[in-house]
Amino acid sequence: MYAPERQQEILRLAQESGRVDVLSLAEEFQVTAETVRRDLKALDRAGLLRRVHGGAIPVGRLDFEPDLAERDAVAADEKDRIAQAALTELPTHGNVIIDAGTTTARLAAAVPVDAALTVVTHALPVAARLADHPGIALHLVGGRVRHRTRAAVDAWALGAYAEISADVVFLATNGFSPDSGLTTPDLAEAAVKRAVVKAARRVVLLADSGKFGQRHFARFGDLTDVDLLITDTGLSPDDARSIESRGTEVVRA
Repeated sequence: MYAPERQQEILRLAQESGRVDVLSLAEEFQVTAETVRRDLKALDRAGLLRRVHGGAIPVGRLDFEPDLAERDAVAADEKDRIAQAALTELPTHGNVIIDAGTTTARLAAAVPVDAALTVVTHALPVAARLADHPGIALHLVGGRVRHRTRAAVDAWALGAYAEISADVVFLATNGFSPDSGLTTPDLAEAAVKRAVVKAARRVVLLADSGKFGQRHFARFGDLTDVDLLITDTGLSPDDARSIESRGTEVVRA
């Protein structure tokens, strides 16, 4: 199969399923992953697909949102390193907000059992990982729970965060860049993320490098709202310096 034929078939598969991933396409067409990446790059340049971490989505699908299990499996090692690095940002006997996200959930799982903290979260996976920590005063914010993220949204959640002043929020995002800012596919989710940023004196963003340059439908802030970005070494030194030049500290774990 010639490259143009393969690319046409990739485009068809993306339009049918809403997403394609590199490894599955490589197996489907019996080519290398690098060949698939070149195909996706060509389709992206042509404006027919938009590349995302591990694959691509059709143009116009900026609201595409994989389910929780699929997102948790992406960049798993990088997320673990980010979570470990974030532990040093936990205050001693302080109070924190932990946002909904797969990397923030890994942070919750890494919190020592003997930690003494007040933790506020609207994310069921985060709460489940901290519920058996005897030294943690856990506050679960209520609201309508979104199936894809297992996170509470809407008026109840927004009202609760309006009453909170936390030492630090550990924030998650689907995409970040100096130009597009912080973005996520869902407007209700974005509203809660905006509220948690306002509810904390320090903002620590946990985001793997695959999310850099990604832009989604709902914008909830700027990188300048972030005091510290903890990411992985996939973010280039040049991109890290560009972010730091705007006032956000960057740690590449």
